[in-house]
Amino acid sequence: MNKRETGRPFSGSTLKWLAILLMLADHVGASILEIFVLNGYGNSSLAGMIEHMEFWWSIDRILRYIGRSAFPIFCFLLVEGAVHTHDIGKYARRLLVFALVSELPFDLALRNHFPWWAHQNVFCTLALGLLAIQIFRKSAGREWRGVAALGAAAILAEVCNTDYGATGVLVITVMYLLRENRIAALAVSYVLLAVGGRIELYALPGFLALLLYNGKRGHQPKYFFYWFYPVHLLALWGLGNFVLPYVIGKI
Repeated sequence: MNKRETGRPFSGSTLKWLAILLMLADHVGASILEIFVLNGYGNSSLAGMIEHMEFWWSIDRILRYIGRSAFPIFCFLLVEGAVHTHDIGKYARRLLVFALVSELPFDLALRNHFPWWAHQNVFCTLALGLLAIQIFRKSAGREWRGVAALGAAAILAEVCNTDYGATGVLVITVMYLLRENRIAALAVSYVLLAVGGRIELYALPGFLALLLYNGKRGHQPKYFFYWFYPVHLLALWGLGNFVLPYVIGKI
């Protein structure tokens, strides 16, 4: 998975940009349309203020289908980062810090309520997946420890109801364990996601994009991709909670 391959157009940076755009589309549907417009979780329900509700539900479905491809790309890049980092402990701490930073924006954007203990953001899933990877790395000859760590991380993901839950942790671990055979890693991961939820069938374009990865890191602004997650969620909450009621009320 981490070998450089000529003739393939996507660097790690390109994949990250693609993933955040896909994620943004997904969250526009999940936050702006589902929470603030169609289901009326905002301070004032907008559901009765707009026409052609079926049309907007269709737009929401399209955005959510598009967004399915973001998660496998993030998982793949997490594995790449774990393999190449000089300090995996620092990497894990960074994920945990941004999991905490992102929880308020995540709750506000996707429920318009804080705290919302019923669901935790994707940084939690990524951190648990990285933990399982690290135990496997340190368990040569004692693979049972890695399996036990994977089981514990998967259970914790389900108990905390993190994004993608146990399936997400398993996908990350499979991508790591099968990293020397990218096609096998992506095929098994796709099946796992599809079994975990029918909507994840629409993640196929993301997996196909990973086949175009050339093994190069590319230019990556430091911490930009980390900060994008909480900042864009907070922006969507502000748009849905304060701007949309005013705009729709004026139409």
